[in-house]
Parts: sequence; C-alpha cells; structure tokens
Amino acid sequence: MVTCRFELFALMNVYCRPSHTLLALSLALPCYCWGAQSAASDAARQRHPHERAAAANEQATAEAALAPMVVTAALTPQTADQSLASVTLLDRKALTRQAPVSLTDVLRSQPGVDVASNGGPGAPSNVYIRGANAQSSTLLIDGIRLRSATTGSAAYHYLDPAIFNRAELVRGPRGSLYGGDAAGGVIQLFTDDEQPGVRPRLSIGGGSHATWHSSASLSGRQHGTGFTFAASTINSNGTRDRAGGSGQSYDNHTALVHLSHDFDNGARIGGLLLRARGHSDYDGGESYFAGRNAFVQQVAGVYGEVPLLTHLKSRVTLSQADDKLDNAGDGAATSHLNTRTQRVRWQNTLTLGQQQLIAGAEYADDRVTGNTNYTHRHRDNKAVFGQGVFDLAPFRAQASVRHDDNQAFGGTTTGGLALGYSLDDVHTLRASWGNAFRVPTFNELYWPNDGYFSGNPDLKPEKSSTVELGMRAEHRLGFWDIALYQSRYRDLINYAGDDFSREVNVNRARIEGVELSGGIHPGPWQIGASFSYMKPQDRSSGLDLQNRTRRTARLDVDRQLGDRFDAGGSVIAQGSRFADTGNTDKIAGFTTLDLRAGMRLAQGVRLQASIENLLSHRYQSIKGYLEPGRTAMLTLSLDPSL
Repeated sequence: MVTCRFELFALMNVYCRPSHTLLALSLALPCYCWGAQSAASDAARQRHPHERAAAANEQATAEAALAPMVVTAALTPQTADQSLASVTLLDRKALTRQAPVSLTDVLRSQPGVDVASNGGPGAPSNVYIRGANAQSSTLLIDGIRLRSATTGSAAYHYLDPAIFNRAELVRGPRGSLYGGDAAGGVIQLFTDDEQPGVRPRLSIGGGSHATWHSSASLSGRQHGTGFTFAASTINSNGTRDRAGGSGQSYDNHTALVHLSHDFDNGARIGGLLLRARGHSDYDGGESYFAGRNAFVQQVAGVYGEVPLLTHLKSRVTLSQADDKLDNAGDGAATSHLNTRTQRVRWQNTLTLGQQQLIAGAEYADDRVTGNTNYTHRHRDNKAVFGQGVFDLAPFRAQASVRHDDNQAFGGTTTGGLALGYSLDDVHTLRASWGNAFRVPTFNELYWPNDGYFSGNPDLKPEKSSTVELGMRAEHRLGFWDIALYQSRYRDLINYAGDDFSREVNVNRARIEGVELSGGIHPGPWQIGASFSYMKPQDRSSGLDLQNRTRRTARLDVDRQLGDRFDAGGSVIAQGSRFADTGNTDKIAGFTTLDLRAGMRLAQGVRLQASIENLLSHRYQSIKGYLEPGRTAMLTLSLDPSL
C-alpha cells in the first residue's frame, strides 16, 4: 500500500493539468490512509497479545470519537459512515477560510456539486447536485426549510456563510424523507447553539471592487438554553456581468436568531428567524430581471419536541418561507413578485435499543402574490412518511417511504433503501436505491409570455430512480470516500431549444458518475481533495444535458507555520459544458487558484489576507456571463476559539 502511495504521487508529476493533479491526489488519499493503517498494523503484530488487545481498543475508541456526526441523511444523529450516504461536512473554518461573500463561493466544486452563476456577487446562481436540476436540491437551516415557491429553490447567492457554524451536504435522492424537491440531495446549515459556554465572534474586512464585509455573532448554551444571535453586512461595487458592461453593485444585510430551551423531562422548544434584504444590480440583457433588484429572503419557524413515552418523542415544526423581489428595469414599471410557503411537519421517533422507527406527516401551502400575471397562484401538498433504521452489526439498513398528494398533480409514492456492511472499525461498504419526483414550479408552468420566456402549463412532474455503491473509511489521519451512482429520469424538465424561451419534458435522461473525496491532516497540514465525473445524457438524442459539466475537481491545502502564522491555497477546476441542447455551443472549462495567509495577533485575534482567482482568469459558468477576476480581501477577526 505504501508503494501505491508513492506511485500515485509520481503520476502527479506526469500530468500537467490541475484536474489531473487533483484526480491523482484524490486517488492517493485512500492509499495514504491504507498505507498508514497497514504500517500501524505491522507494528501492532509485533506486540504482546495483551498489548495488541489494549492498543486495538484504544484505536477503536479514538477512531469512533473522531468520526463526524451528521443528522441530515436519515433525520437522526449518526456518524458519517453509519448514515450510508455520500456526505460532505464543512466546519466553520471551511465556511470562512477564503472570506466568501455568499454560500455559492463555498459550495463551488464540492464533491458532486456544481455552481453556475450569472456574474459576480449577488448575481442569480444555480446549485446542481449530481447533475439534477437546481430545483431538485433542498436547503435547510437548523431543520427548517428555505425556498421560493416560484423558482423552486433557495437564493443561495444571498446567504452569508459567516453567520453559520457548519454545513452538511448529502448527495443522492432524499425525496422519501424531505419531499419532491430533494431528488438531487440536501444541504443543511447549522447555527452554533449546542456547545456549553458563550462564544462571541466579530469580523470586518475589505478588498477589491470596494467590497466591505462585516459580521458579528453571540452563541452558546447556558442552563439548558441555547442561543445564536448573528448579523452581517456586505457592500460591493461589484464586477462586470457581461463583456463591455460596468460593475454591478450589491448590498446585503442579514440577521439571524435561533433560541432553544431543554426541559428536565427531555422536552425542547425553539424558534428560528433569518432575514436577508438588500439590492443587486443585474445585467440580464433583455430579460425580465435586468436592472436593479430589491430582494428579501426570509424564513421563520418554531418547533416543540416532547417525550410521549420513555422511548418515543414527538416533534412539531411550523415554518414560513418568504421570497420577495422588486425589479426596476430600464424604462419599465417596477414589478413585484412575492412568494410564501407555509409548512407544518409532525415527526415521531421511536428508539428501541439500536433500532429506530420514524413516522410523520407534512403539509405545505404555496402562494404567489404581486403584479406578475400568473394564471394560477396557489397550491398545497399533503404527505405522510416513515423510516426504519436498523443496526444489526456488522450490517446496517435504512428503509423509507413517503406518499405525497399534490393539489395540482395528484398522488405519488417514493421510497428509499440503503444497506451497509462494516468490514472493520474503519471501512464501511454501502449500497442504496431511491426514487424521487419533482412537480414543476410556478415559473416553469405559469410564467407569462414576456417575449423572453414563457411557462408551459403542459409540463409533467419529473420522476427519477437512483442506485449507488460506495465505500467510506474514517482514520485518525483523515478519511476517504468513493461513490458510483446512476440516476434515470423520466420527463426531466429542460429547455426546449437553444433560446431558453420555454421548457419541456425530456422523455428519458440518464446521469451516471463517480465521486472521490478525502482529507488528511498529518501534523501541521490540512489537505482535502475531491474529484467528480459524471455523464449527463439526454437518452432521446444521445447528447449532453445543457449547463452540466462532466468534470469538477478541488484541492485545499493549509499549513500551520508555528504558533502565529498559517498559509494555504485552493485549486478549483471544471471541465467544459454545453450552453445549448444541440451541443454546438461549448463553454470552456477553467481552473482557478486561490491563496490565503493568516497571522494571530493575540489570543483570539487574527488577521487574514486572501486572494481569489489569483491569475484573474475571466471564465464563464453560464454563457454570456463573466465570473469575477482577481479579488483580494483583508479581514480582521475576533474569535476566542482561534
């Protein structure tokens, strides 16, 4: 295994493309960890039997303690390997290390994730998980869903990652747990209110394009009460969205509050409010949204959980998500577009030893108001769901089912099944199947013909079925994960032609791919790498689905330099993609290099400099829209945990 490691690293010197280098490193990470484990095993075999047993117990305990916990994959806390899903965890350091101004900056080229943006900060962006439509990913904040009823997804580009503590990215269908808009996967953001104590944080920074970014938060848990109070402000003159254009300004003011309290009998109550508001200029050519947009993105929710019996808990969540957009186009009257989704979710969890049963119901109501002439403005959805989680060591199994009754499209049943087998305390094999469906959004169905785009009331819901095989290893030095998947779609919603004026159902589509990811942290180093390859194909024509890239890769390297200094960098690479359904208009791939360096001025006080896109490569992820060139930021942070 050690030989394998050196051979793979030698390959990195042969390939000159960054994507090839990242692939080699992604392949090397499993061999590195296996090699380290093999060397440790050789040393262990030379010990006395009693010493070997003690060492084995110590190793198992240490590795179990290091295994990260996730809750999104199966509605219940599990370690990443127990979840039997492809999961990526991003801690606070990962969310803030490059001084990002939006969540899309963090998500870009994470395993299985592709971000396509219509320009710089504040510009509309689509987040694709495993090639599924952007409307097929679910966004949660502490378990409460944020979405727009008209676009079908959340405005990720308006969310500031600085106010969150960590994120979980689950890839693969979760429709049987979260509903029809989770065909591609689920992204959940978490606040910092579970650890005891009080943690104040403050940061302020400025840089290119007259950009200023500040945030402040106070979080923790005292006497059973958890709290997070956070706020952030972003102001920027922006960058050019189009060649020959001018900078598109952007400002965003966000506030977040999350409160919870645990009672002595095991009950918990809590509430969350997030509100982001601001303005973004958008050079959309002749499109409806060109001009100056005033936006409000808001989600509010309250929840209560009570123990009904010794092993049975019941939880009720009420939430409301609002998405408001006022557009003042050149020479045109201001348009107003407001959407509201109200949701009630009831979930019951029965725990019997290592086994767990979950059952519940959900009701969602979507409404659209404003002066945009939709032919329909309201619909609701009723659902019941259930899941079983079974731990029969060394086997694990998860089975789930959900039935939805949509007011516009009737009833649909979805399900999921996952099986896992632990080879040892480190390595876990997994296999899963799941199906999902997604009803068309209000925009896809009813958008009035404005000369640029028109809705299609004849659209049918998307249906998909996915199978996946994977393996994950959790080591003291790090982890690695590999997944192979195939998703088959019926009636995939896609543009009818190359002018993007109307969407239709693609009779048959297939997306198949492989994902490699891993991370190691030897000594002062922190290294993470991922590589994703997929083939997004319209089976009717044999051509690639538009705006999906086949290859993405990412490499993050950071090193601590003594007690006061640290430095690092990231390389992000994406392959080409087609801007049209006929595959005649290709958007070139790109590679960007980001650098960062930090200095600890005092305990809890840190100064960081970062440069994104160091080589100032002007690339595109959506045809006709320029991504930002070189961007530098200098940030001063006050955080006692630093």
